[in-house]
Amino acid sequence: MTPIALYDLDKTITRRPTYLPFLMHALWRHQRWRILLLPALLPLFAAYIVRALDRGKLKEAMQALLLGPAVDAEKMAEIVESYAAKVLAENVYPQALDRIARDRMQGRRLVLATASYEFYVAPLAQKLGFDDLIGTRVQRDADGAILPKIDGENCYGDAKLRRVESWAADGGLVGDVRNVRFYSDSPTDLPVFDWSSEPIATNPSSKLRRLAEKRGWRIFAWG
Repeated sequence: MTPIALYDLDKTITRRPTYLPFLMHALWRHQRWRILLLPALLPLFAAYIVRALDRGKLKEAMQALLLGPAVDAEKMAEIVESYAAKVLAENVYPQALDRIARDRMQGRRLVLATASYEFYVAPLAQKLGFDDLIGTRVQRDADGAILPKIDGENCYGDAKLRRVESWAADGGLVGDVRNVRFYSDSPTDLPVFDWSSEPIATNPSSKLRRLAEKRGWRIFAWG
């Protein structure tokens, strides 16, 4: 059986979240005038706080606001490559790099499972040495341009588990799923923690730390 190392991204491998910084990075390289629209993020965040918007709809609205109705595929490819280099240089825990290297040396298949959009995470996943990427998919137009619309589900919570299970089934790895080491910082990943055979609370929130201590999971706190 193929052992698997499954990693979350934001605040697990990276010190800080990646989505809003990505939008700012892309805005500056795509349509700089949209920086004037930044104050309009506040009502979006307020709507999310009062649950008028869910996380998926918030992501779509933020992208529409800051990047517009579509971004050319070639232009976006340049943007995401430069963003990946920036994240790798400034926003990755050294301990995460060491752990990824150790899992690879142990023969584990490296899988990045994140709620972040696949289109901007893919170059970073490649630079980090991951074999597979499971993330939120985005819709494209007939020319391949990136649209501010999620394709399917936001890869978060129960939806992340569904995507991971689908990935395992599609790859013929169903018999291997009891040898899965999973790293995440968030209690929202509890469905995947419960599914994995070796849950590791990594830079955990206080809620996840309490849960990990109660269940006897390993805890990594990277500084």
